[in-house]
Amino acid sequence: MGETARTTSPAPGSGTAADALRADCANCFGLCCVALTLFASADFAVDKEAGEPCSHLQEDFRCGIHRRLRTAGYPGCTVYDCFGAGQKVSQGVYAGQNWRSRPETADEMFRVFRVMRQLHEMLALLTEALGLPAAGPMREELRRAYDATERLTLEPADQLAGLDVPAHRETVAPLLRGASALVRATVPDRPGRRRPGRDLFGARLRGADLRGADLRSACLVAADLTGADLGLADVIGADFRDARLAGADLTDTLFLTQVQLNAARGDGATRIPPSLSRPARWDA
Repeated sequence: MGETARTTSPAPGSGTAADALRADCANCFGLCCVALTLFASADFAVDKEAGEPCSHLQEDFRCGIHRRLRTAGYPGCTVYDCFGAGQKVSQGVYAGQNWRSRPETADEMFRVFRVMRQLHEMLALLTEALGLPAAGPMREELRRAYDATERLTLEPADQLAGLDVPAHRETVAPLLRGASALVRATVPDRPGRRRPGRDLFGARLRGADLRGADLRSACLVAADLTGADLGLADVIGADFRDARLAGADLTDTLFLTQVQLNAARGDGATRIPPSLSRPARWDA
């Protein structure tokens, strides 16, 4: 099918690279509103099969209820982040040809989007790892992994649609764990530091010292992290839905994503990394 637009990749960590990993909905064909399966729940008001356009998706690919997604029963949409995959698929892989004008590409385009989103998330995590001074001993390995992942994003559409993403993730994950271990090893151990584990649903961690903690894939749903210090804590895959982060310090939390922030409940005193945006509803 369509050939990927081949361009020179920006250097990891550059402003251009960071911009490419941020969603640009104005240059996307509403792919997240069509390509994904949704289940009726607290996050989504209705069931929707992959490939079925959301009933609120307009002809111009904009959301008809964007300003009231939460009150309309779609808070999950306010949390989602494609890491820039939407515009890359829309404007790069398919060169501006959308699934409505070329319906024969639709199924493939949606598969490509689901793959690209995962690749872009890996690129975002590798970009962060490359910027960590303490992970210096692994820099060449991390850079090779970044370059290999970027090359995959430039494959033709038919190759991307059938890509074995889990297999590639298995080559990236150990590198991210290794970088995390090097960085967290720089945090001096001291009495009182919490080693909280993974099952932290509703946990009371108000004011906890979690510096350097391993919170990978931790369930932090509705946890009270008010005033907690999560400096250099690794939160890859952690579930922050409705976690209370008022006054918490996440300035240098490792591998924190915009998705996790959007899902949590912070306030004006919550400290976040400069690369991420404070969710508007935190100040409401």
